[in-house]
Amino acid sequence: MTVKFMRCAFCVFAVAVSLLILTGMAQAAPAAQGMAGALNLNKIVESPQFSSSVQMILGISMISLVPFFLISVTSFLRIIIVFSLLRTALGTQQVPPNSVLIGISIFMTIFVMSPVLQEVNNTAVIPYQQGKINEAKAFETGMKPITQFMLRQTRENDLALFVQFSKMKPPTRAEEVPTYVVIPAFMISELKTAFQIGFLLFIPFIIIDLVVANILLSLGMFMLSPVMVSLPFKILLFVLVDGWNLITRGLLMSFR
Repeated sequence: MTVKFMRCAFCVFAVAVSLLILTGMAQAAPAAQGMAGALNLNKIVESPQFSSSVQMILGISMISLVPFFLISVTSFLRIIIVFSLLRTALGTQQVPPNSVLIGISIFMTIFVMSPVLQEVNNTAVIPYQQGKINEAKAFETGMKPITQFMLRQTRENDLALFVQFSKMKPPTRAEEVPTYVVIPAFMISELKTAFQIGFLLFIPFIIIDLVVANILLSLGMFMLSPVMVSLPFKILLFVLVDGWNLITRGLLMSFR
């Protein structure tokens, strides 16, 4: 059912794109000269109708890139990995469900990135809406706070790795590194940090599993699963120490 829905959605999108292009071409077509129905491609491309149609198509296409942008240049990557590793360490399988983890990760990302987003809004979005700067200048200005955030969370070794393989001139300052080099370096740094936090989360729960397994072994209960017995104790320990508060506090402090 999902595959059929995706195919139908793709067909509808393709038809809509085709209609937009044909409408722009029809509105921009010059009067027939010499041969009836002949089109002047230069005038079509330069016409405002064609330009607006192309901008609409590009705008619709850019919407699909928003999730990838969210994952790549914000704190979302570290937060969602830590929560996923925490669920694995607890052994609760699908509790909390993926939708809950993604939801809390998104809102924590908004909270962490709010100073950066506010700066982007003040320096790029508002001046662009007021007509003080063009689109290219707004994009360049808006990316500076985001790039600075990524550089603060990126390790020097990871940044040097991509600078080396980009075959660019070694920069004298971190701010001189282009964005396409900063983003992958930032992502692998976030992966390493998230796995380090996840390793620390696993330690107390592994100890509980080992203790329970040894007790069951000493009692001769070979047919009883240690994971099933240790699960309530792990949940109890997590609740007693107020685990969600501690982990959230640790994640927020890790971005300072």
